[in-house]
This record gives sequence, structure tokens and C-alpha cells, in this order.
Amino acid sequence: MKRIAILLLAALPLLTVAQVKIPKDANRFTYHQYDYGDVTDTTVVTVERVGNVITITTPKPNGQLIQGYCQTVTSVDYGEDSITVTASYDDTVYYYRTGFTRGDLEWRVDGNRHTCSVNSNTLVFVMDEKAQVNVTPLPYYGLNKGVLREYHRNGQLRMKLVKAENVKKVANSQSPVAGGRRVSPRELDCIMKERLVVTTRIFDHEQICWGKENAHIDGGIRAIPADTVLNYAGGTLILKKVKLPRLPHHYQHFVEIHQQSNGDAYDRTGSLFIVTPGFFEGINQHPDSLPTFVGRDGQRYQGMISQTGYDAPLELVRFFTPFGVGHFNERMKGYGIDWRDETYYRQEITDLYHFDGDVVIGAWIGNYDGGGHIVTVDIKSYPNDYTIPEDNMEELGLALPLFNTCNVLEMAGQNYGKLFATDSLTVIFKLYPETKSAKLRYIATGHGGWGEGDEFVPKQNTILIDEKPAFTHTPWRQDCGCYRDLNPVSGNFWNGLSSSDFSRSGWCPGTATQPVYFDLSPWIDGEEHTLTVAIPQGKPVEGMFSHWAVSGVLVLEY
Repeated sequence: MKRIAILLLAALPLLTVAQVKIPKDANRFTYHQYDYGDVTDTTVVTVERVGNVITITTPKPNGQLIQGYCQTVTSVDYGEDSITVTASYDDTVYYYRTGFTRGDLEWRVDGNRHTCSVNSNTLVFVMDEKAQVNVTPLPYYGLNKGVLREYHRNGQLRMKLVKAENVKKVANSQSPVAGGRRVSPRELDCIMKERLVVTTRIFDHEQICWGKENAHIDGGIRAIPADTVLNYAGGTLILKKVKLPRLPHHYQHFVEIHQQSNGDAYDRTGSLFIVTPGFFEGINQHPDSLPTFVGRDGQRYQGMISQTGYDAPLELVRFFTPFGVGHFNERMKGYGIDWRDETYYRQEITDLYHFDGDVVIGAWIGNYDGGGHIVTVDIKSYPNDYTIPEDNMEELGLALPLFNTCNVLEMAGQNYGKLFATDSLTVIFKLYPETKSAKLRYIATGHGGWGEGDEFVPKQNTILIDEKPAFTHTPWRQDCGCYRDLNPVSGNFWNGLSSSDFSRSGWCPGTATQPVYFDLSPWIDGEEHTLTVAIPQGKPVEGMFSHWAVSGVLVLEY
């Protein structure tokens, strides 16, 4: 990679110093930092000089600031060969101090151009060595004599000097800040990032197992006490009402799940979902209280399809536990594999995050084990801007559940999604003209744990709109062998394979299933349409059956 970067650099025309006049007594230098090329001016960086000391600042953004914003100041003392960085919060000031050297970087100097490589990136610093002072807004890469005129990364202009002037009063930074807390450069970087992230803890080391007493709430979903974990379906389903923050639209939202076996040795289906009011009635009472249809096979299927007055659960993440990670690690020592301590799932849900305030969230892992599993769940929200836009209260999108055959009430009597052997699944939807775009967020996993079961046989899922084929998708994972170190008690075979290695219909033990998206924009016309899911589900064999856990969410943008 380094050789390629050097060849690309050699092909660039010789860089020339930008024509900004630098007065002999200049003490303020203004730089513009760009995203790509010189099209978008994203940041203004100011460098002010007092003798051998320069102070580097960026202006405070205009408008209301987000949680976790801090003002940072970098002070460079050329005389003492030091850099001091401070980050000021309302409650604490953090700082670090380090040496100002070129470090271990290998530099090439060609006239006014200083070149080095960092993490496979080629960096070019165009210096004005005729200037009588040393000034750089990027001191972390080391000392280059003179004033930085331009900075390039991989051939793109990233920063350039736009003004040099003499002003009467400049910043006089204290180094270090009195009363501040001293940390290392890496620690400060972590602190600044962590304080920007909004973390909502959903479940904290909660057990999901079989054998717990079911909760019952008089008064329905509105009567659920806040921050109280409730057990249903014999303990295999846990619920909690949490208050989710209203955040600017530019935030990105991720679910993080940590899972360990607490005694259960098998790969199990898991789901994290929003509990809708109608579905809670089936949780709190019995699945048979949910809207139900009877398939051509004569079986009852409860609560799987949204209809007027009822919404199916809105699935956030579909995940699968591995074979016994954590609990069985010690027993399986000596197999030449360092078993991981837990399973970690992380998936973005930004397109679903159209809720705030009190929300009931459920987590389910299907199992009949008394120890079961331990889970910790967070929603983490990351800003993409330092300010809160004026239109923050305006709702720009919506997520509506259409169907969900993932039977999270399995242990309470909800049927499996095995209707596809004799039926298709059909829902009605309507997209109004004010909708800017519409997509179907679709998750599908096939099950049937024997050689010819749908778990191990690729099956094409067909989605029809108004009875005409519109989309196809064949859920299939061929990378399951990558997760062997999560599966200490997976079945091992004579030929060296493990059962966790086998390819499966849209999932692997120890992974989260990725949703796929289908564009429904052609049907934005204000009319009712039917959406049908058809899957050639395999036939039962000697008491074993195949089934499909599919969920669909209508993701709208206004």
C-alpha cells in the first residue's frame, strides 16, 4: 500500500505555495479545513502566536449545542518542545501534555513539500520556510520548519492557509490549565468521544430462561412501571419500559447486545423488538387473545399480521445465540481454540428510531433451560453535528410494522411461522402522496434443524405487490465457520467440521441477521395495495417441521 501511495503522489503536479502574504509580525493565522477537494468549507481553524507559543482553536458553532460538546484548545510551545491540549466541560477540564517531535515517521522532503505515510495514508505538508516564524495547525505530526500553507491527504486538499495578519490582542493560553485533570492523549480522545454518545441502557445483565413466574399488569401497557424488568412466556421473554431521548435527526442509532450462556448449550433464536400496545395484550393475557387467522393446514397463527387497530411487534434486531459461549468455555479447554467470553451484536437502527419518551422494549431467546442466557442491551446514539437544527421537532419519517412471524411468545403457546407450506402471508398497506420515499425492511431466517430442513436448504423468498412478483431474496449465510470460537459445545464431526460451521438460511450461530431493503416508492399513490410473502417451505419429516421467522417494517421518509 505504501508503494502505491508514493506512485500516486509522484503523478501529482508539483505543489506551489498558496499566495497568501505573511507579514513579518503576523500573529494570527486562519485556516480553512475541507471535507473533499475545495468545495465544502467545513471548519475554520485559528492559530495565534505569542513568541514561541502558538494557540490553536476552532470557533464555537452557532446555535444550540448538543450534549457532550466541549471547547478544545491546543497550545504548542516551540521553546519547550511541548503540546498541551485542554478540553473544557461545565464540570471538569481535562488536559494532556506531550512532546512536540516528528516521532517515528519517515519523512521525505522535496523543496517546500514534506511527505510522510500514516496508516497507509499519504500526507503532504506544504511549508513556507521563508517565513520568520513556525506555525502549524497540525502539530501532532511533528515539527516542520516554517508556516504551513497547505495540507493534503491522499492527493485531496484538506486544509489551507487563507489569512495571515497582525492583531493587537491574541490568546494567552495557560499550559497546563490550573485545576484540570491530567490524562493521556488517548484517554482524552476517548473521553471526548464518549461524552458525545448518548447511551440508553435497556437491560443490564438480565437472565432470559425457562421457569420464571409470568408477570401480569392490570391496566395494559400504559400501566407498566418504568425501569422494571417483567418476565413473560415462562421467563423466555423480558420487557422493560424505558424513556428514550428525543435527539436531533442527524444522530445515528445503534443497538448493542452482549450475550452469554448461563447454562443453555444450544443455538437459539433471539429478537429485540418494540412492544406495540396491541401485542402487549397477547403477552399479558395469552397469544390467543391476539388477532388470529387459520391457515389451510388448520392451525391458528396468532398476532403475526398488522391490521386496523393492531400492530405486530416492530423487530429491531434478530440475533442467534451460539452453542454455549461463556458457560461451557472451561469444559471445552484443550481444543486449540481460545473461546470468546461472550457474543457481541451491534446493528444500526437509525431508520427505525422514530420514537421517543416511554417505549416498551422486549428481548426474547427461545429456550427451555433453567439457566438460559444473560443479556445486556444498550441503544447508543452518535451525533453527526455539534448543533441542534431548528427543525428538530419536525418528524421526518416513520417506521410501521407490517408483519412478524418470529414467535416471541413460543413458550406461551404462540405458533411457529410454518404457514408458508400451505399459505402465503398477505398484508394491506397504503402510501400517501406526501411520502418522499418508502422501503420495506425485511428480515427472514429459515429453520428446520435436520439435513433437509429449511435451515440448511436455500429457499427463495418472493414478495408480491398486488399479486405480481416484485422482489426476490434468498437468505443464506456461508461464513458461519468464521464464528467457531463462539461455539464451544457445537457438535463436532468425524471429518473435522463443527455443526456451527454449516451454512444456514440467513443466520449463523453467534450472529445477527442483516435486514434487506426493497423500494416501495412506485406504490406511493394513496391507494391500498397488498404485499404478499411466499416461501416454498419444506414438508414435515417424522415429526420435525420447517418454519420461517420473517418480519417486515415499512420505513417511510417525508
